Amino acid sequence: MKTPLHYQMTEYDCGPITVMNAIIYLFDREQIPPELIRNIMLYCLDGYGAEGAPGKSGTTRAAMMFLSNFLCSFGRTGQLDISSRYLSGGCVRVSQNSSVTDCLRRGGAVVVRLYLLDDPHYILLTGVDGERIYAFDPYLLEEPLPEADIVVTDAHPYRYNRIIPFSYFNRTGHTQYALGETSGREAVLLFNTHTELTEEKTIEYII
Repeated sequence: MKTPLHYQMTEYDCGPITVMNAIIYLFDREQIPPELIRNIMLYCLDGYGAEGAPGKSGTTRAAMMFLSNFLCSFGRTGQLDISSRYLSGGCVRVSQNSSVTDCLRRGGAVVVRLYLLDDPHYILLTGVDGERIYAFDPYLLEEPLPEADIVVTDAHPYRYNRIIPFSYFNRTGHTQYALGETSGREAVLLFNTHTELTEEKTIEYII
C-alpha cells in the first residue's frame, strides 16, 4: 500500500522529510523497515543555527552525502531493494541528457538541494515530461507562488505538488527553485532496484 507524501513539520526538516518522501514514493508501506526511518532522522538535522542551536540550520551537504552512502549500503544488506548515488557540483543540472532526468525516466526519484525564498531547501523530483519536472516540495505554502508558469497542485499527493520548468533549476542565483552556484549543488539519485528500468528490462526486439 502506498501512502501520501509528507510535508515538513518545522522550518528546518526539509532534508529528512524529503529523503523519507523518496522512500515512500519508491516503496510500499509494508516494505519499509522502521530502522531505515530511524536512521534517516538520526543522520539529518546536523546543522547549527547562528546562536548555536542544534538543527536550526537544517541538514548539511556532508550529512546528505553520508546518508546517501548509508542508503546504498542498506540496500546491499538485502533489507530493501534500494540503491543510491550522490552527485555534486557540475554533475547536478537539469537538461534532457542529465543524470537527474535519466534517473526520473528510469523510474527513480531525486532528492535535490536548491533555493526556496532565498534559503537552501530540499525537494523531491519524481518525474519529467518534455521540459518540465514533477516535484514534491515539502514546504506548505501560506500564499500562492508569484511565478505563473509553476503549477501548484494538491491533486497528486502520492507523487507531486509542483510542475516546474527546466529553466528554473539551472539558474546560479538564489532565486525560486534555482540550483544555485555550481560548487554548492548536490543531488541524491534513488532507485527501487526491483522496479528500476534498465537496459536489460527495456530491450526492444526488432523483427
